[in-house]
Amino acid sequence: MTFKVETEILVVGAGPVGLALAGDLSNRGHEVTLVDMNDGTAGQPKMDMVGIRTMEYMRRWGLTERVHNAGYNRDYPQDNVFLTTMTGFEIGRQIMPSMSREIPPAQSPVTRERCPQNFFDPVLTEFAREKGAEIHYGLKYLEHEQKSDHVVAKISCLKTGETKQISAQFLVGCDGGNSGIRDELGIEMHGAGVLTYTTNVIFEAQGFNDLHDKTPGYRYMFVGPDGAWGTIVAIDGRDRWRMSIIGDKNPQPLYNEEEVAEFAYKMVGKKFDLTVISIMPWIRSELVADRYHSGRVILCGDACHRTSPTAGLGMNTGIGDAVDLAWKLSAILQGWGDKEALLRSYDQERIPIAARFTQFSTGNLNTMKAAAATEEMFKESDEGREQRRRLRKYFDEGLRREWFSLNMHLGNRYMNSDIIIYEEGEDPDLIAKEYEEAIIYNQTSRPGARAPHAWLRDGRSMIDFFGGGFVLLTFTDVDRRAAEEAFAVQAKELGIPFEVLLVDQPDIANIYDRRFVLVRPDGHVAWRNEHLPLDPSFVLEKVVGKRSSLGAQDAKRSSGR
Repeated sequence: MTFKVETEILVVGAGPVGLALAGDLSNRGHEVTLVDMNDGTAGQPKMDMVGIRTMEYMRRWGLTERVHNAGYNRDYPQDNVFLTTMTGFEIGRQIMPSMSREIPPAQSPVTRERCPQNFFDPVLTEFAREKGAEIHYGLKYLEHEQKSDHVVAKISCLKTGETKQISAQFLVGCDGGNSGIRDELGIEMHGAGVLTYTTNVIFEAQGFNDLHDKTPGYRYMFVGPDGAWGTIVAIDGRDRWRMSIIGDKNPQPLYNEEEVAEFAYKMVGKKFDLTVISIMPWIRSELVADRYHSGRVILCGDACHRTSPTAGLGMNTGIGDAVDLAWKLSAILQGWGDKEALLRSYDQERIPIAARFTQFSTGNLNTMKAAAATEEMFKESDEGREQRRRLRKYFDEGLRREWFSLNMHLGNRYMNSDIIIYEEGEDPDLIAKEYEEAIIYNQTSRPGARAPHAWLRDGRSMIDFFGGGFVLLTFTDVDRRAAEEAFAVQAKELGIPFEVLLVDQPDIANIYDRRFVLVRPDGHVAWRNEHLPLDPSFVLEKVVGKRSSLGAQDAKRSSGR
């Protein structure tokens, strides 16, 4: 096996999160080696929805069109349909536009995208390699040893059995829900634990939607007296489908091809021709790691949180981890960020997000499972019609937050970070209410929040300016000149990538709500104020972790002249 035995960052696990991290770090000019024990193909796509925030990152990296053209049929309807069987009663549906017809909301320049992992991974792989990342498959991570200034990992080639060591300044475990690196660090996970034992089946069926009289949909959810017990979803918008046999907290049998075909016949309501591609039993859980790093070894993605897919947040949460982590590792490696403070902030910022997402997703699952009915729901009777009407209303109301959860994707504010300068006097109850809301998302430039999108006159989005270094937004030419004079020298002395940006549009100034707004490399607001600070170096040092607590005098120095 041939690869570099020394690298800046070693990433273990080439799923979407590991690939995104490798691509982002390489895009920032760093040397990244990514190893994975598999062959680089996704026979069982574990995700298919690329959330709107993740698509904003795709826009940042220039990958939007690649995702659009990756292979999913973007004209295929995206309706969520709940029914008894495909040939039985349609209980209700939530009508959703196809990807080609969906338009961006007012709060973003992009839309979510349907792009299953077998299509999405190659897009991210190509991006990472184009930026210079080394990606090696068939290599198994064995163990690591931490030194004072680096990590030594032992790697084995599955083909030859040969072992080698790789020395890296940081090791990042993107090695999934059963992370060996997490276990090696002794990091525990807590939460609701096991939710269900489930079996996923990928199958092909030509003309599947000709088997029934229902309007085609993306997800067919099958409901019985005990609630939702299975789903079939369009994995390519053509002839390939994923069936999920949803169990309970008791282990399921290891089904063979004949047995999973019987489940498919039961869902459709009759036998049909299908080809089983793969069968994967898995455990649906709600768990979040107690901490995300230990020294120079860091966890990312499913390695530090496990969630029910009933919201499409699992992979998207992991991509958020990667984006948060990438700029911080870059700052540490380039010397303008403090290692201890920035890695501590990674835990402070991302753990509450994972807790929010996992609990939200479990709530959606519980709504599905708790649908109350009797065998009468399968009959063409007054009672059957009434039960189906009640179920339709129940699902419409109960699952609306899953289907329209814009605030879950865009409204994640970092509330307890050592590297964000917060404002005094915010209403805790209002913050809590906004944070709990799944659907309604109101853009804000408050510290810790995602910096708002708005369209410039030339057709660009405000978020197009974020992703490199720090950006200090100003909205008048006078303020721009003053900001450059106040911040430029200090930023240069500290080595912080930094620019002052003038946005001469009153409508955007109103959205940002302050004369000066400092945005981090990940697109979150680090500081804002109506006035320039008495000590700009304090602000800069604070947001890169080189200055610790905020005392009363420090607060005055950061608040304004």
